[in-house]
Amino acid sequence: MSKLFARIAGYFRSRTLAGVDKTGNKYFTRKEEIDGVMKEKRWVVFRGEEEPTSVPVEWICWLNGQRKRAPTPEEMMELEARREQIRQNVALLKKEEEERRAKEGNARKTSSTGKVGGPDLKSFIQQFPAASEGDKVEEAPAAVHGVRNSKERAAEKAEPVTECTEPTGSGQTFRPGTWQPPT
Repeated sequence: MSKLFARIAGYFRSRTLAGVDKTGNKYFTRKEEIDGVMKEKRWVVFRGEEEPTSVPVEWICWLNGQRKRAPTPEEMMELEARREQIRQNVALLKKEEEERRAKEGNARKTSSTGKVGGPDLKSFIQQFPAASEGDKVEEAPAAVHGVRNSKERAAEKAEPVTECTEPTGSGQTFRPGTWQPPT
């Protein structure tokens, strides 16, 4: 019981006020020996209702030990002014973005009435001649690739495709799916 009383009395006696934030929360520190090692304890006493979201970032960093020294009132004022400037800049950027979108919306409305809009797929397709029924589908890939000449195509039509056990050749007469690995 005496240890508990001594601890409670020590809690109030040895605490040091580290600072106060703009909402009135008070921050304290004290040195305490734990397992033979002196440690610094830091805590906050809330003004009014206990609201952890009312603690500024700088004080949170100090409470967690990420800062060695508590933030000063001057530093807090500078940071608050900087945050306010950032809020104003964000509001200005949002306003400019809305104005830009409004102008683009007006420009799109005027361009959509004319024929200038986006690409027209139907007119693009009409540029190419339609394939007649007599055209061979087999000749289209050869014409597209342009690798084989007419002699090689005639030779391929005349020779039956034979399966070989090993791939050979320079690749000009390669036909996909003809080679099978040896079993």
